[in-house]
Amino acid sequence: MLVADINSTYTSIVTSVFSTTIAAKVWFATAAIVLALVQITTAARLWGHLQPIIRLPTATVQRVHRWSGRIAFLFTLPVVFHCVFILGFQTGSTRVAVHSIAGSFLYGVFAAKVLFVRDHHSYPSWILPLAGGTLFAVLGTLWVTSSLWYFTNIRVGF
Repeated sequence: MLVADINSTYTSIVTSVFSTTIAAKVWFATAAIVLALVQITTAARLWGHLQPIIRLPTATVQRVHRWSGRIAFLFTLPVVFHCVFILGFQTGSTRVAVHSIAGSFLYGVFAAKVLFVRDHHSYPSWILPLAGGTLFAVLGTLWVTSSLWYFTNIRVGF
C-alpha cells in the first residue's frame, strides 16, 4: 500500500467522526492530556503527596493510574501518525518549531519513563517522578502549541 493510499484511508476514517484530520488530532491530544492529568493526580496519591478526596483502595488507584496511562498512550498514536506522516517536521514559526522539537522527544521520554517504572528499584527514588514529570511537561508543551492554539485561533468544535 502506498503512503498516499494510507493517508487517504486515514483521512476517510477520521473525517467520518471529525470535521477535519486536524480536528481529530486536536481532540485526541486533548484526551491524552486529560488522562495525563489523571496520571499526575494518581501518582501523587500513590506516592503520598496528595490526600485522597474520595477514599479508594490503593489497588484501585494503581489500576486507574496504569489504565489511564495506557489509554493516553493509545490516544497519542493517531496524533503522531498525523504529525509524522502528513505534516512532518516543520519550523515555519516559533510555535511550530517548538511543537516539532517537543514531538521529537515525546516517545523517547515515554520509553525512559517505562524503563524506570519497570525497574524502579535499580534507580534513585527521585528518578521516576522526574521522568513522569518530564513526560507530562513534554506532552503539555505539545498540547499548548497545538490543541490550545487550535481552540483559541481556529475553533473548538469537532
